[in-house]
Amino acid sequence: MEKDMTKGSPMKLILGFSVPLLFGLLFQQFYSMVDTIIVGHYLGVDALAAVGATGSVNFLIIGFCMGVCNGFAIPIAQEFGAGNEKNLRKYVANSVRLAIAFAIVMTIVVVLLCNPILRLMRTPENIIEGSYSYIVIIFLGIPVTYLYNMTAAIIRSLGDSKTPVIFLTMAALLNIVLDLLCIIVFHWGVAGAAVATVVSQAASGVCCFFFMKKKFAILQMSKEDWAKDKIFIGKLCNMGLPMGLQYSITAIGSVVLQSAVNGIGSDAVAAVTAGGKLSMLLACPFDAMGSTMATYGGQNVGAGKFDRVSSGIKSCALLGAVYSVLALGIVLLFGDNLLTLFVEGSETAILENALWFITVNVCFYFPLALVNIVRFMIQGMGYSKLAVFAGMFEMLARGLAGFVLVPLFGFTAVGFANPLAWIFADIFLIPAYIHARKDVERLRNLHAGGELAV
Repeated sequence: MEKDMTKGSPMKLILGFSVPLLFGLLFQQFYSMVDTIIVGHYLGVDALAAVGATGSVNFLIIGFCMGVCNGFAIPIAQEFGAGNEKNLRKYVANSVRLAIAFAIVMTIVVVLLCNPILRLMRTPENIIEGSYSYIVIIFLGIPVTYLYNMTAAIIRSLGDSKTPVIFLTMAALLNIVLDLLCIIVFHWGVAGAAVATVVSQAASGVCCFFFMKKKFAILQMSKEDWAKDKIFIGKLCNMGLPMGLQYSITAIGSVVLQSAVNGIGSDAVAAVTAGGKLSMLLACPFDAMGSTMATYGGQNVGAGKFDRVSSGIKSCALLGAVYSVLALGIVLLFGDNLLTLFVEGSETAILENALWFITVNVCFYFPLALVNIVRFMIQGMGYSKLAVFAGMFEMLARGLAGFVLVPLFGFTAVGFANPLAWIFADIFLIPAYIHARKDVERLRNLHAGGELAV
């Protein structure tokens, strides 16, 4: 079931790995969109805004979970590339131990802080109750978020990007059924959408766990593998925490921006929610490219094949450029019709603002592509701490938009906040990648001279 990405054409490998992963991400976004569509059409604009107002704080916490799990998987990918099965199993065992501890602590802390955070973000009074009902249930599901993301990351680190897609497809279908049941039949309101999301993700996580346990012979664990090892835990934290913080630091800027949008009113929140959902769907290929680069980079660095790193990033950047043009064409031709999936056609002002938001964002998709491709490659190469600074640049850009541009120019400035953040991140990431590449070239020369074994 494992896939070795250290041999063969980089373009072919990247496509072969990222396409199944893309379908998984699309289904993940799909069942997130189903929440939004059903909430918007069956519960109204205020309910849609209530869910949308939680988006940035949701990303702040859930993004940290995802980043940590992806970071834990990097040493696993590197050991797989190096062919060191003993160390690979130790990393898996210790990453599971850490994920459980993080899940317990985070669930307790963030559930207690939900209401203060929403009020600090100036959530409009007419939607704050719905926002709290939604986000507190999502945060109670943090353990299943860790379960899915940790198991899926381990499976991907071994070169299998297809299996998580199957389970996410199942989860998407389950989520649709549960949404309709909880919102339309049980009348649970926005809380029902949150319950459907958590239960669906729990199902996909459990499936990934049993598949991983049964199908990967390389993961047949012994008692010795499960022994607590401070060195392995230290390296996992060194990889996972910077990646988690990078997501959260980025999200702090989003929280500032969301607060500024909240100050404009619930109609503005609804427009950003609709436009943001469509943008996240269209941006799925970039997320797939990023995850592919993390596995590709990790395996090739682990195998000592540093020359394949540069060729891989060039191939993926070409794919990103081509798709950016395609996405712009989709929005220009069909954007207004796609947005009516989330908002009734009679809400013309909201739809106009949502179309402005998505159009401006898509015009800058190539910088977004580079953010994902370069950042995850750097992380896969083992330079997770550098990626944290990219998150800081994104935070500064969104903070600038939230504190300065939106108060001055209103909703017009909201559309430019994300592109500004992507450009700021690229300004740091591209030189950071050049530095990392030179460093691995130095390691290659040392390895060739017999001074260092990688």
